[in-house]
Amino acid sequence: MDEATSVFLQHRELLFSIVYNMLASVADTEDVLQETWLNWSSRAGIENPRAYLVRIAVNAALARRTSLQRRREQYVGPWLPEPLMTAELDPADRTEQVETVSMAMLVVLETLSPLERAVFVLYEVFGYSHREIAEIVDRTPAAIRQLAHRAREHVQARRPRYKAAPAVQYAVTERFVAAIAGGDLNALLALLAPEVTMWGDGGGKARAAGLHAVQGRDKIANILIGESLRRPIPSLGVQYRTVNGDPSALLLSGDSLFAVIVLDLDEDLIAGIYAVTNPDKLPSL
Repeated sequence: MDEATSVFLQHRELLFSIVYNMLASVADTEDVLQETWLNWSSRAGIENPRAYLVRIAVNAALARRTSLQRRREQYVGPWLPEPLMTAELDPADRTEQVETVSMAMLVVLETLSPLERAVFVLYEVFGYSHREIAEIVDRTPAAIRQLAHRAREHVQARRPRYKAAPAVQYAVTERFVAAIAGGDLNALLALLAPEVTMWGDGGGKARAAGLHAVQGRDKIANILIGESLRRPIPSLGVQYRTVNGDPSALLLSGDSLFAVIVLDLDEDLIAGIYAVTNPDKLPSL
């Protein structure tokens, strides 16, 4: 392995995590990393490889946001981030290289401008200073400070209020799947918060809850139970894995993965349901 490749691989995990948090797409993140590698491999004598690679990757990701926005404007139904399998780690043991925001937080980050999101990710998630971020995106530290403040206020007003312990989230997820698979309406109702919201991302290519997010315990429960009774999944299988840092359910028909379910809890009740069924978003799992 040559030196350029070795140095790039030393920083690849960090670069992937930063760019994924900016784009919420595994495929686009890999494309940005390829661009970064091509840029890096043609350079020599870089004094600070880490700073150089992060700058190239962040600016390539910002440039890619334009094409992503066009694609999402034409997207059929609700758009959700592409699920990413992550390690099961205690929060105290997380490092910047493996830090990943939750599905719920990625949805919130979609409401920021591309530059606000880049600043938020670098400052809040990875601990870069305002001065370091200013050098990365070619802005003044004062401008970055203002962007960081605006992004933080925006996110704090919309971020989930409560973070459940992994054991609780696993238990609720198992009960949620069991209630739907068993057609048990009362058991499902007992798990849902009154104002629960469900997002179903099928991208027009797979079954989903509808073209818009659905809100309300009774409405969502009736949709889920009705669908499971009307169109049961042949050879339904369930695997429980950590996706985007949260305990989640992977649903299979035989050996084929067809859905990822991530729940957002408010204490022990389900406040948000994120269901990704678009087959284009499942290969990385």
